[in-house]
Amino acid sequence: MDALDLARWQFGVTTVYHFLFVPLTIGLGIFVAGLQTAWHRTGKEHYLRLTKFFGKLFLINFAVGVVTGLVQEFQFGMNWSEYSTFVGDVFGAPLAMEALLAFFLESTFLGLWIFGWDRLPKRLHLATIWAAAIGSNLSAYFILAANAWMKHPVGYEVVDGRARMTDLWAVLTNSTALAQVPHVLGASFVVAGGFVIAVSGYRILLERRRSGTDPAMWRTSLRAALVMTAIAGAVVAGSGDMSAKLTYEQQPMKLAAAEGLRHDQNGAPFSIVPGVEVPNLLSFLSTGDPNATVHGIENLQRRFTEQFGPGDYRPNLPVVFWSFRVMIVFGMATVGLSLLGLWLTRKRRSGRPLPAWFARICLLALPLPTIAMISGWLLSEIGRQPWTVTGELLTAASVSPGVSLTEVAVSLAIFTALYGALAVAEAVLLVRYVKAGPEAVEPARPDEDEPATPALQPTLMY
Repeated sequence: MDALDLARWQFGVTTVYHFLFVPLTIGLGIFVAGLQTAWHRTGKEHYLRLTKFFGKLFLINFAVGVVTGLVQEFQFGMNWSEYSTFVGDVFGAPLAMEALLAFFLESTFLGLWIFGWDRLPKRLHLATIWAAAIGSNLSAYFILAANAWMKHPVGYEVVDGRARMTDLWAVLTNSTALAQVPHVLGASFVVAGGFVIAVSGYRILLERRRSGTDPAMWRTSLRAALVMTAIAGAVVAGSGDMSAKLTYEQQPMKLAAAEGLRHDQNGAPFSIVPGVEVPNLLSFLSTGDPNATVHGIENLQRRFTEQFGPGDYRPNLPVVFWSFRVMIVFGMATVGLSLLGLWLTRKRRSGRPLPAWFARICLLALPLPTIAMISGWLLSEIGRQPWTVTGELLTAASVSPGVSLTEVAVSLAIFTALYGALAVAEAVLLVRYVKAGPEAVEPARPDEDEPATPALQPTLMY
């Protein structure tokens, strides 16, 4: 193992770890904003209690997500200086917009939301959580636009060995980004919906053991999360179809690796698992034509060798192949669970208790979508190898030349220890607050515009 291998492991581990928190932040922020809007419009106490309860969980996740994301920026300079030099002039604009516009909007208004309870007028306080939630989604857009450029570089020219941006609008409206953004954001709402489904199911089981009844509050949060998950699942499926067609055009090796297709084939089948295929389906999904030719791994390897020079242009085939299937199976299982839940909680059953078996199954909604999303991210990033920037910069040419194996190993060990401690801390906090449940509140009228007399401490959590 050399420094390149270990640097790839380090960036992969820290990225996947960071990505555990990002989708939950994106989706849960909107969910909390929706709960507060419902309280503002109806004045019902349980909406306020749910807002503050899930608001605590959102803030814990947001804080850990920010901390883990900072490490990636340091790695660009420490381990990937050649990559940073090449892409810096292109990435500067979208990353600056993410930091100065989206993250500033998100963090500023989130602070106002935390400390604005009983201090800001109700409508203004509601606007702060919506601004923070929208900021999270804008932040994701700029990051994903930069990531999409690595897969399909546009709006640039190479000058003196560096990519120079010539068209910012082309970078921000890259066709890959326009397909990737709704796919990732939709998946983030599935992850957040699964989190709320799991928490609501757990609370229903817990309070049923205590009182023998199903609190209407948790049925409300469960029903809302089921709706959000089902709708987001449809968005993921639609945008995934768009991404597949673009992958056929822009990253054919990734598509071939995901299907284990070794040679060019007309009317290529879709492989469910090795040995089980659906005839012509891959060609249809990739192009809309069931008889179209799909390029195979070995044919592409020969073409890329002729085009770019000697080298192995095949990604890690087992990882790409199986991560694709894990993504689909676990994602479909989550959406299926949400549809089943919507049927069991329909209006005609509103007076009946939620079946205990389904409340237990709800706990699966926590790991299923998260595993699906991580698998999708592995498919996306490992499938691009051996390129960091497709057709322009190889991963082997992106690593910092002066970094030794020992230095990368030491930093990896430190990051692993720190991330392990953060994981334990977040898990303890989340479990503690979920078990404790929402606190009692004394809500003011939701249409009251004048702030109440300030309390000595913020009433949300601190």
